[in-house]
Amino acid sequence: DTLTAVRKMTKRDVFVDKEQMMNILMFLPIWDGKMPRPAILKPKPLWTGKQIFSLIIPGNVNMIRTHSTHPDEEDDGPYKWISPGDTKVMVEHGELVMGILCKKTLGTSAGSLLHICFLELGHEVCGRFYGNIQTVINTWLLLDGHSIGIGDTIADPQTYLEIQKAIKKAKEDVIEVIQKAHNMELEPTPGNTLRQTFENQVNRILNDARDKTGGSAKKSLT
Repeated sequence: DTLTAVRKMTKRDVFVDKEQMMNILMFLPIWDGKMPRPAILKPKPLWTGKQIFSLIIPGNVNMIRTHSTHPDEEDDGPYKWISPGDTKVMVEHGELVMGILCKKTLGTSAGSLLHICFLELGHEVCGRFYGNIQTVINTWLLLDGHSIGIGDTIADPQTYLEIQKAIKKAKEDVIEVIQKAHNMELEPTPGNTLRQTFENQVNRILNDARDKTGGSAKKSLT
């Protein structure tokens, strides 16, 4: 529930008014009594979900990572630092500047925000940080709420086409490797036998297809 709420709360279109903001801050033990400047002033003050999460982050930690659905083609070019899907995550001096948090950026993986806090601030601060996340995020979830139905698990037709193309290409590449092996044209890689080389190439092709189709499905369902 907490990871779902974190992802939902740190999206660009999430705002809370003053009453909700004060209610949420009441559950934050480390709050110093000072409210951040609202992101929107008129017609009424509104704070973003990223501002709420920034109040939870301890110290002046810094982090640059990507969301689990971040497309590789955005790592270079005009979208390197301004991701259209807000999948580039940046924490600067303890403030969530941009990006949607997920299990990859907030979970137990190496280089996540939790891991960085543990390394830089110690286990006690990291433990309090984790507890504050649970309390504040669950409080916000009570105010907002969400539901998931069967319709949310159905991908759009374009995604089905992309998955079918990726699977078809993987099959063609595997057939090509098999034909090379039958025609004695397959060269063993350094340190491997011919059988190991064949198996490694087939596994690599299938794993790439799995990652590509899984990424397309995740992007569609997001």
